[in-house]
Amino acid sequence: MKNEQINELVQKAYDLGFEYEKVYRGCSQAGLAAIQDILNMKNDDIFKAATGFAGGGGLSGVSVCGGYAAGVLAIGQLLGRERSNFKDPEGVRHQNFDLVREFTGKYIEELGSVICRDIQIRKFGRPYYIADKDEYDKFEAAGGHEDKCTDVVGRATRLAVRFILEKGLVPESFGEPTE
Repeated sequence: MKNEQINELVQKAYDLGFEYEKVYRGCSQAGLAAIQDILNMKNDDIFKAATGFAGGGGLSGVSVCGGYAAGVLAIGQLLGRERSNFKDPEGVRHQNFDLVREFTGKYIEELGSVICRDIQIRKFGRPYYIADKDEYDKFEAAGGHEDKCTDVVGRATRLAVRFILEKGLVPESFGEPTE
């Protein structure tokens, strides 16, 4: 794949991640859906499993950024240990660990942290406990779903798609028409 094609796809990934977060909310699922759509690798079970990562883990802000979780889940979807091969004599899980560690470094370079609360401080100047209605209203008034977390999800999606393409992890179905 040419750099021009990669650049076009990563821009589409940013735009789609931004839009999904703006429209649907749930940063982890918004990011994962964008990655899955761009790379033609939809999987409803993994999408469903991403639900709880939203807002730093159940909207608490204290766990990983949902955009980061989406990237890690997508990498695992493409290269992860399978339950049917739990013993993993081939060491697939270690290949995954190496990739996720590298992705983590790139994510920190791009967004400053993988922790939702830390990213909120960088974007808003303070963290929000968005599970609380009053805090959520303040979060929204500060641009949470206008230009802050939408940008984080867009950037996370762009980073994950670029990483996956550059590492050659794309599924065999990549490039085929989607539903």
